[in-house]
Amino acid sequence: MQADSLHIIEYILGMVFANTELLLLLLPMLVLFELPLGLTILVGIFRWSAQNVHSVPQAFPDISVVVTCYSEGRDIAITLDTLVEQLYPGNIEILAVVDGASQNLLTYQTALISMRLHSGQPRRTIRVIPKWQRGGRVSTLNAGLAEAGGELVINVDGDTSFDNDMVLRMLEQFGDPNLVACGGALRVRNWRTNLLTRMQAMEYMLSMQAGKTGLANIGVINNISGAFGAFRAPLLKQLGGWDTHTAEDLDLTIRLKQYKQRYPALRLGFTPHAVGHTDVPDTLKGLVAQRLRWDGDLLFIFLRKHKKGLTPTLLGWKNFLFTLAYGVLQNVLLPLLAVVFILYLLLAYPINFVGALMSVLYILYLLVCTLFFAVYLLLISERSRDDFMMIKWLPLYPLYQFFMRLITAFAMINETVRRGHEESSMAPWWVLKRGNRF
Repeated sequence: MQADSLHIIEYILGMVFANTELLLLLLPMLVLFELPLGLTILVGIFRWSAQNVHSVPQAFPDISVVVTCYSEGRDIAITLDTLVEQLYPGNIEILAVVDGASQNLLTYQTALISMRLHSGQPRRTIRVIPKWQRGGRVSTLNAGLAEAGGELVINVDGDTSFDNDMVLRMLEQFGDPNLVACGGALRVRNWRTNLLTRMQAMEYMLSMQAGKTGLANIGVINNISGAFGAFRAPLLKQLGGWDTHTAEDLDLTIRLKQYKQRYPALRLGFTPHAVGHTDVPDTLKGLVAQRLRWDGDLLFIFLRKHKKGLTPTLLGWKNFLFTLAYGVLQNVLLPLLAVVFILYLLLAYPINFVGALMSVLYILYLLVCTLFFAVYLLLISERSRDDFMMIKWLPLYPLYQFFMRLITAFAMINETVRRGHEESSMAPWWVLKRGNRF
């Protein structure tokens, strides 16, 4: 059995390395894009691990948590409960902003019940703010920001629950007066549902929790998630809050980087140990629809809305080069090139050779994923024993990543041809259509 396996591997490698012209096409893609990004993230993670010392907060400022509520129904009570139960010894003002409250009466009424239930809690206040007409996610966030009285504002989604030390962990980061915004980690709550949710759970651990930890330490965090982020309230209000259109979180991150360029000491952070738990799509249709929106928004933000703002002068050279390489080239153009490359292979080479090449690529990506999984478990995970149980699903993860790249390629075409961001479910059509057209 072992001899057969070695023979198959030798056969595959022999076929691939006999076609050096393909290696010349393939290796630059790996060397120029994948390897530097992976090394950057690893360096950032190791630096973060060496510097990671839990500091004791010297002050406990008032904190406002803006909860964007839409169609959570009775589940909104879980989110509000986990915010009330925070260990944070200071005041927390919880603003549950219900978008389209007239259509989402169950969510609105459940939030009111939670408000009454927790009315006697010391240092905790829940306010329910109904927006009777639906205006979308951005208007919901800004309605909450307008009412927020805390020094820090944390924005969270209504379908997300939190570890009870989330606010404390977040505040530890803001002990640095130069930190103006900080992302929090999201884990997949429904990971046991099926294979799709397990793959997304792996993705949230490796690409998001580990990836953002490394990137933030290097000073090039790609995005502070709209589902879970924290900001110094005066600066957020000074910037005008969240802007209309989709991908408001990436838009705000870019504007924060542009602001930071004028004050180089400022920084954007990420804390992997401030943890929220959210549900992810558990059907293929739901997952594809979500990624068409997420990935299409990248093209909209980078090549339409902020095409004049992506300059070294406004972003600084480090963030400019990172955004150009990994925001535009890798996330927008590389998936399209990968599809073209695969079609070229299928047309120009025998199917057994294409299979051999794909096998080599699979092995390479599996090795990289295994390395990142090990680093994640050893240095980042706050639930390493539970997370280790995911190792049996790791061999499937490179295949999931490949599928996601195909979805990304389709999303780019969809956004280019159909302006897919204007069909987002994050806001009514009239909100997206009447905004400035980029």
